[in-house]
Amino acid sequence: MPTTFRIDATVDERAAVRELISTWPPAIADIPADADTTHLLPCTGGVPGDWVDADRRGISAGVLMYVHGGGFRFTNPDAERVLTHRLSRATGRPGLRVDFRLVPDHPFPAAIDDVTAAYRSLLNQGVPASRIILVGESSGATLLLSSLLVLKEEGTALPGGAVAVCPLTDLTFSSPSMTANEGKDVISGAIGGTLAADYLNGAAPDEAPQSPVFGDLHGLPPVLLVAGGDELMLDDARRFADAAAAAGVEATLDIYERMPHAFHAVILNEAMPTTGTTFLSRLTTWADHLDSGA
Repeated sequence: MPTTFRIDATVDERAAVRELISTWPPAIADIPADADTTHLLPCTGGVPGDWVDADRRGISAGVLMYVHGGGFRFTNPDAERVLTHRLSRATGRPGLRVDFRLVPDHPFPAAIDDVTAAYRSLLNQGVPASRIILVGESSGATLLLSSLLVLKEEGTALPGGAVAVCPLTDLTFSSPSMTANEGKDVISGAIGGTLAADYLNGAAPDEAPQSPVFGDLHGLPPVLLVAGGDELMLDDARRFADAAAAAGVEATLDIYERMPHAFHAVILNEAMPTTGTTFLSRLTTWADHLDSGA
């Protein structure tokens, strides 16, 4: 069984989080002037990307590779750079935001090809696999988990750990929470199904790597799955965590009670609610645990 943490919040806190994410993106903080936003490595595998080094630790600290959400279709670089900064600070590593190709022009497996190419470029330039953490959110978390399966299959050294925030792991949309949490979440299952169909472009939804929960998870690195208790994809995260643990993977599942999909976006706000600081604190604790065993 995975190690599971349940994080609760007050009624007022839950209301504050929902208010902030009711429009996308919420008020975006500025990246502090003391952060390093220069290109720390010359190559990103032919895939566009941005670097944000929150604490100017440099590549010797490792790399946080961030895979953004947006339903496989959308991107908001300004918001994503701020998220990369927050994640960089929390994990103690410079962050690389991967600007992968989007649907409808580039359906499966184009985005996975881009994520894996960017990751291999880090290895080729001397970054130890054990010092790399992959973080993805929503559809980006799907791509991250899919990419791990592709990298494992080809025999590439896997990263030290991976964080999947609000992932969609089963593109058949058969997880019980897809029905049970309809109306509680800020997104609709119908919208998600349309985006997934565009992404798959005819590929089977019940196969890996596109639906990572159906893959062979043996040998994956430690994974942290994060989900809101009210989100449609709660059971996608739960099922993947259970399957990973059953395969001998060190799996941790953080469930934020009564929180919707992509609740973590509150970290974009300068005066983030307590949920945001808790999310970043949990990420720091998890990354420190990885580092202590590296």
